[in-house]
Amino acid sequence: MAASIRERQKQGHFPVISELKPRSPKEGDLFRGRDPLTLVSEMGTCPVAGISVVTEPLHFGGSMDLLRDVISHVSLPVLHKDFVTDPEQVKESAKAGASAILIITSMLDDAQIELLVAASRRHGIESLVEVHTASEMERVADLDYDLLGINNRDITVLEVDDMDVSWTETLAPLKGVDRPLISESSISGPEDIVRAGRAGADAALVGTAVLRAPDISQFLNQLIGVGWPV
Repeated sequence: MAASIRERQKQGHFPVISELKPRSPKEGDLFRGRDPLTLVSEMGTCPVAGISVVTEPLHFGGSMDLLRDVISHVSLPVLHKDFVTDPEQVKESAKAGASAILIITSMLDDAQIELLVAASRRHGIESLVEVHTASEMERVADLDYDLLGINNRDITVLEVDDMDVSWTETLAPLKGVDRPLISESSISGPEDIVRAGRAGADAALVGTAVLRAPDISQFLNQLIGVGWPV
């Protein structure tokens, strides 16, 4: 995923990771009867940096079968998103063929984060460590992970809060180590991409707004078309 982000930047595109999420606690059903592989095929017609697949079943309606289906259907890097707490989940993700896995700082203690990052390295899968506050940023500052994500929403309340990219603007200057920085959630249009990019984000992960767009490919091309550098 990191290499794909850098490649899109070299091509002059703003790197966007387009997310496949069956439903959300705030917006409800996001597929609306549409076939997920048809959706991901449409996403893949755009020069996205990768695809994100949410597998958490209870709140977001995902599954490992969905992840495996998407991975077998696309040639793009695929990010596995779930509430990951056990190295066995990392192993399962790598076995499914995922390129990267999400590690959420707010849901884990320091020892768990280190264990999951090490497991990611061991199984040949990139680690995307997600933060939401400055204190979380400090907690993971010295770890050897691959990508840093700033969630503009609070995952501990299942992202039902109304936010914009302000958290990216606040936290991006604290990044430190030169690894790709991804602005996650609360991105509704090109103007948010511009704000995130100018704050220091290398890429954006966009889910709900893509799935609610009347024309997915047109919307994604508008985001990507912001260009790089911003």
